[in-house]
Formats: sequence, structure tokens, C-alpha cells
Amino acid sequence: MNYNVRGENIEVTPAIREYVEKKIDKLEKYFSNTPEANAMVNLKVNNTTSKVEVTIPMPNLVLRAEEENADMYAAIDLITDKLERQIRKHKTKINRKFRTTTTVPDTFAPLEAGFETLPEEEDDELEVVRNKRFDLKPMDSEEAILQMNMLGHSFFVYTNADTNTTNVVYRRKDGRYGLIEPN
Repeated sequence: MNYNVRGENIEVTPAIREYVEKKIDKLEKYFSNTPEANAMVNLKVNNTTSKVEVTIPMPNLVLRAEEENADMYAAIDLITDKLERQIRKHKTKINRKFRTTTTVPDTFAPLEAGFETLPEEEDDELEVVRNKRFDLKPMDSEEAILQMNMLGHSFFVYTNADTNTTNVVYRRKDGRYGLIEPN
């Protein structure tokens, strides 16, 4: 695996780079052959918190996680655990999908003792538990943001009055707003 370790407001020392590579290399035990992937690691330091973002694009799967902690090394440990859970969840899903056929993709290595698959109840997370229907009122994005805030939601679906297409406004983590428009 190739690594692209980048730091924002922090110098990436050889010790930090080595620690990141050592931790992410442990994920290779879940694959039958070492993936030719580029792990993009972004380390950020703000006043009292350290934030670690890892993105590993692979064929048929993109592993991505981010974690904040006061200690950079603790954040790296936590992000490795998150990525490990993602891999196990995806592997369990693949194994269930191909349970009836004999041709299971050989992307993942067989599970070793001590690593159990996720429980069957995990499928419940993907179940639709509520269905809402409503008419999309034509409006502009500013009115949609006001409606979203009035409802206390983090997103709002509406018909754009100018283009007559369905759009979505949403509240970003930084408190500002985003707009999703179709092509």
C-alpha cells in the first residue's frame, strides 16, 4: 500500500509517518492479496484537538474515516478501529450476498480465529422504518433554508422555482449551508 501523509498546521515527522503506516498496514490482514491502493492520510491540528482523516480508494470499495482527539496517536488508533469495522461490515455483507453461490470474490482473506463477522441484526440498519410523502413547493434556496431551520431539520428537499428541478439544501458541519442540484 502506498501512503500519502499530509499535515495541516503540523509537521509530519518520521515518527508520526511510521506510526500511521504501521497502524494502517494492520488492515492488510483482511485482504487475500495486498491491495495496490493509495492511502491518503490528512493530519490536522487545531488549538486543542487533532483530527485524522484517512481515505483508501479500492476497487469496489472506498474506505474513509475521520476522527478527532486531543492526542494525535489516540486519533490514529481510533481511526484504525473504524476502518477495521468498515472492512468487517463490508466483508460480512459480501459473504451474505454470495452465500448461495460458490463464487465468492477473493478480495478478502478468510477470517482468522478471534475475528467474528458482524451479527445478523446488522441488516436492520439498512431497513426503511419510516416513509414520508409530501408535495415539493417551488421556492428558491434561501426560502428552503428558512423552511429547513423552521422545521429543525439538517436538510430540506424542494423544487427550484427557477430551474423546476428537485434540489436539496443541507446544513454542513461548519454551520454553513450546502446545495445539491441534479446535472
